[in-house]
Order: sequence, then C-alpha cells, then structure tokens
Amino acid sequence: MNKAELIDAIANETKMTKADTRKVVDAFMKVTSDALKKEQRVALVGFGSFSVAGRSARTGRNPQTGKEIKIAAKKVVKFSPGAELKEQVQ
Repeated sequence: MNKAELIDAIANETKMTKADTRKVVDAFMKVTSDALKKEQRVALVGFGSFSVAGRSARTGRNPQTGKEIKIAAKKVVKFSPGAELKEQVQ
C-alpha cells in the first residue's frame, strides 16, 4: 500500500474527505519525523513504536568486485510492532 492508497483507505474508514485525511497523514509523518530527529521514541500502544538506533561502522564487500569497503556508522529508524498488531497479522 502506498501513501495515496493509505489516504483513500483512511478516508473511507473515517468518512473524512481525502483532503483532510491527507493533512492528517502528512501531519503524522512530520511530527513523527521531528521526534525521531530529536532521538525521541514514538509509541502507539497496540500498534508499535518507532525509535532511532545506532549502527556501528563495519567492513563490507562490494558484491561485484569482492573488494572490502568501509561502511560508516549511522543512525537508523527502527520499528517494533506492538502485541495487538502481532496478533492481528498472524
């Protein structure tokens, strides 16, 4: 499901207009992104939580040449599903 399909589905579920739903989805994405930039955890009880994790520097390989390359340390976004979401998916 892409963003447009998500907006359509939420609009149908909530009986909101697509324009209003787009504003809500955009606001959620902005607020979540801003919190993650500040390395804050965003938890939605029952659904899951978004957090920032550090990935240390490591040595990798170029798959075409086999030559070793250095991969820099970086921060990545991590999603951990909640218990209710896990049950619904199974």
